Amino acid sequence: MAFVRDRLPEAIPYFESEGLRLTGPGKWKTAKCDFHGGSDSMRINTETGAFVCMSGCGAKGGDVVAYRMLIAGVDFVQACKDLDAWQENDRPSRMKPLPFSAREALSVLRFEALLAAVAAGNIAKGVVLTDDDRQRLLQAASRIEYIAEEVG
Repeated sequence: MAFVRDRLPEAIPYFESEGLRLTGPGKWKTAKCDFHGGSDSMRINTETGAFVCMSGCGAKGGDVVAYRMLIAGVDFVQACKDLDAWQENDRPSRMKPLPFSAREALSVLRFEALLAAVAAGNIAKGVVLTDDDRQRLLQAASRIEYIAEEVG
């Protein structure tokens, strides 16, 4: 049993998957603080995952593991398991993290589904699709299939 740092998610996708909206220039971004409910008081380092609340609520840590421990109220091992960074019996505890955040996946699925719905409506009205339209629909189907395979 061991912690595998290389399996930790990158900071930006992780914090976005936690529902935080990172704003501002530079490597230290601003976000709301879920620990005390303050808006725009948390600073997050996008390279290391370190975080600190500037309002004085005391929330701070050096990486995404520390954030997971605080936000979920779990110990180090459980936080690592939650983040797919804990290995037991020479096997990862869960599947490899997605190459994109859940927010990014939903955004792509929403857009591609809307595109397909508009095309279906046009076809139902007798509009003949161009070759470019057909190619774009195939691309949409491929993107949806890719996300379904990565998640499933």
